[in-house]
Amino acid sequence: MATDFKSIPIIELCCNGADIGPLLAKCDDPNMGQDPGVAHVVKQLDQACKEAGFFYVKGHGIPETLLKEVKNLTHKFFELPYEEKTKIKMTPEKGYRGYQRIGENITKGVPDIHEAIDCYKEVKPGMYGDLGKPMEGCNQWPTNPQMFKILMEEYISLCTELSKNIMRGIALALGGSPYEFEGKRAGDAFWVMRLIGYPELCNDIGCGAHTDYGLLTLVNQDDDINALQLNDLLKVRNLSGEWISAPPVPGTFVCNIGDMLKIYSNGLYESTLHQVINSSPKYRVCVAYFYETNFDTAVEPLDICKQKTGGSKKFERAVYGEHLVSKVQTNFVD
Repeated sequence: MATDFKSIPIIELCCNGADIGPLLAKCDDPNMGQDPGVAHVVKQLDQACKEAGFFYVKGHGIPETLLKEVKNLTHKFFELPYEEKTKIKMTPEKGYRGYQRIGENITKGVPDIHEAIDCYKEVKPGMYGDLGKPMEGCNQWPTNPQMFKILMEEYISLCTELSKNIMRGIALALGGSPYEFEGKRAGDAFWVMRLIGYPELCNDIGCGAHTDYGLLTLVNQDDDINALQLNDLLKVRNLSGEWISAPPVPGTFVCNIGDMLKIYSNGLYESTLHQVINSSPKYRVCVAYFYETNFDTAVEPLDICKQKTGGSKKFERAVYGEHLVSKVQTNFVD
């Protein structure tokens, strides 16, 4: 359960410089939890997930140059004329993949003041039967800017691997094996990525208060500190209802846990409400990568988490794909 946190903690995944840190170095070791360095990272993850549901990660191993180039290409796409952007217009027939104009995304019935490209792991026809039919399709990648598809697919691959390794740390934090969230749970993890642009000097809600759907989110946000230090984009709500800023920290991801991890943890970890308002004088982008369970996984509290919370489950089972489809089909203006 979230607390009255006043700031978002920073967790260092590696030691320093070019050294490979404990969690990443030991991520394939079944006994990684016995390593003192790993134990230190796991303790930080546990505290952050219990107190805020949000944390920054440093030392994650993804080059800062790539983080910047992904944002630069996203800026370049959104600077294109509207007619060019709508060449990859999102429609239900395209599996809800592609470009959506400002105000087309809806949160709790209210249009969000942002534009976006929505991407999902490919779902082939018949792959998940009727469950997956609404999401069937391939991503629509723009040909302008050049190299967009190649760069984004490289980025997705690295974010997927990083997320899997962070989830091994979170599994240990919950008291399980490092591989709790693999196999039938997330061994074939689904993923979602949204490239989002927020107009400048807009005091309307860029993205309304919401929780994320899956296991873990990695947010790569603009980090022009001089322009933004008084106008932080992302706000996270604490237990008292205060909106706490998550200011950009260069070279980091802002991470948060989603609804499926809340269920797995039986409420030990909260999927915290957050929203976006861009009141800065600059157009801003963020690239949000969502690491999920297997698409057709039935999610229910882990036994180890039920033991820690009185012995009974606090949440009914939920099928991730059903949860995603229900959200996707009500989040967009036709």
